[in-house]
Amino acid sequence: MTPSESAPDRSATPAFAHRLRVRWAEVDLQQVVFFGNYAEYCDIAFTEFIRALGLPDPIAQQRAGRELFVRKMQVEYHASARFDDWLDISVRCERIGRSSMTIRFGIDRAGERLADAEFVYVYAEPATGRSVDIPADWRHRLLGASEPTQPGGTGP
Repeated sequence: MTPSESAPDRSATPAFAHRLRVRWAEVDLQQVVFFGNYAEYCDIAFTEFIRALGLPDPIAQQRAGRELFVRKMQVEYHASARFDDWLDISVRCERIGRSSMTIRFGIDRAGERLADAEFVYVYAEPATGRSVDIPADWRHRLLGASEPTQPGGTGP
């Protein structure tokens, strides 16, 4: 494997999607989702993506002495979500380096793109703060997630 691998361009079909509903506590005084909640939505979808791939959850990673840390987060907003909207958050692994991975998210409401996000995660040993190699089986699963799935969660 090369030190940095990119997934084939599959921008038309997400590798994974998770559905969730906007709760009242997530909207601000303008009655739209508070901007910081979009990062939480991505984090929830990423956790479900990891679970769907059969990779260790954050607790199992911690027990093994290695964890994924967010190194960079970028969100571009296009339109606002509101209370009670159903959101579909697509997740795709765009690139994997030696110890980091770039994950892209799309947040949609009934086919309308509300936001795009990109997170860079680093796999590291919390005790030392040093990055470590992403395991080969993770690479295979993350880059091989090519078949689209139905959104997780419940909803219409």
